Amino acid sequence: MSRPKILVVGSGFAGTECAHKLEKKLSIDDADIRLVTPVNHQLYLPLLPHVASGVLTPQAVAVSLRRMLKRTVLIPGGAIGIDTETKSVVVSKIDGEEIIERYDYLVLTPGSVTRQFDIPGVSKHAVGVKTLAEAAWIRDHVIAQLDLAAVAATEEERESRLQFVVVGGGYAGTETAAYLQRLTTGAVKRYPNLNGKLVKWHLVDIAPRLMPELGDKLGQKALKILSKRGLNVSLGVSVAECTADTVTLTDGRKLPCHTLIWTAGVAPSPLIATMGAPTNRGRLVVNPDLTVPSLPGVFAFGDAAAVPDLAKGGDAICPPTAQHAMRQGWTAAANVMAAVRGFPLKDYHHKDMGLVVDLGGVKAVSKPLGIPMSGLPAQIVARGYHLGALRTFSARFRTAAGWLLNSLVGDDFVRTGFQAERAASLKDFEYTDVYLTREEILERTRGGAGSKADVRAPAA
Repeated sequence: MSRPKILVVGSGFAGTECAHKLEKKLSIDDADIRLVTPVNHQLYLPLLPHVASGVLTPQAVAVSLRRMLKRTVLIPGGAIGIDTETKSVVVSKIDGEEIIERYDYLVLTPGSVTRQFDIPGVSKHAVGVKTLAEAAWIRDHVIAQLDLAAVAATEEERESRLQFVVVGGGYAGTETAAYLQRLTTGAVKRYPNLNGKLVKWHLVDIAPRLMPELGDKLGQKALKILSKRGLNVSLGVSVAECTADTVTLTDGRKLPCHTLIWTAGVAPSPLIATMGAPTNRGRLVVNPDLTVPSLPGVFAFGDAAAVPDLAKGGDAICPPTAQHAMRQGWTAAANVMAAVRGFPLKDYHHKDMGLVVDLGGVKAVSKPLGIPMSGLPAQIVARGYHLGALRTFSARFRTAAGWLLNSLVGDDFVRTGFQAERAASLKDFEYTDVYLTREEILERTRGGAGSKADVRAPAA
């Protein structure tokens, strides 16, 4: 008999953890495991602000899949369509070739993309912090603004180069603003003709509180830390419009600005919409055991799935956090193994362990296991958690060494070549317009006229 084929889509926390556990639980004779991913690393998203600010190198937060996964076959590409009736996934490889991957069990973890709203100019002029390339580009771009401001012909141009706007008061936006503000504070000292007081960072969010998940006390503590550093925080405010050199806020302010960083939430991967299956606010509806109703052999979890939060009674949905994605990956691996062997499946149940928010230096606010902390103790907890969550020794070593090296010798504030001649935008880093329509998917998976894809059947 042929081995069942397990196809994992996505190499984020959810998919990678699942594949890693499956390798440990299933022998090479039990199943063939394949992973569809456009990159050959697991990106440790919580540390992207450290990369954007130059505290860590990109390699430190890109955990090598070939170190983690010993026998999983990596398919270098992205899934752009799914036909569950024929158990087929259309994959666009990184060289543009389309292939069809068949499966017996599908592990669907395509993750999320930056949530955009119908705000004029955002899709064209804003950049997110969801990918390694974005973080590296942001660092080059921010330093480039200082370089250009130092030789600006007018005060107006200098002012616009030295104003930066971050949208999103969750922990991702707050950490990004905190780390980048520290970057420019240190860098501007190397520019003798620039007045550091002209550098202005703005953090805006439509919510009335900063990081509401942490509670009032810690949220206010974080706000106090940021304000003391000179970062301007505006709550109950959002962006009304933006251009290449201005950002207009909903309170009427028009800021001259060449930098708009967008971290206002995430949306499920557009891949989910190609399935035609029921969704909850765009996230695929799943059972507590992470199976998809009425789709045999399909498991879904992570940011793109509406997983019932049994720790809160089951009416709520698990938030799209790395903590839940990792643990859902472990549960999914056990359930896929159970399905392969004909055993009962178990429901996912995990009590949230809290949040850690690193504000740079010795400043942090954390709430591990519901215990509020701030300052150096919170920073130790935050960085300890990140080191523990990194999946290889080399990644942990590079990260710890990077933190130590940065604290001892600082930064040289160099640009490394990611800064293009033209400004980048969200769509340049997050490919949200590559997915197929239902008609195109069926044409490719069922051998219709004009089919462009090669078929890769399950391995024997």
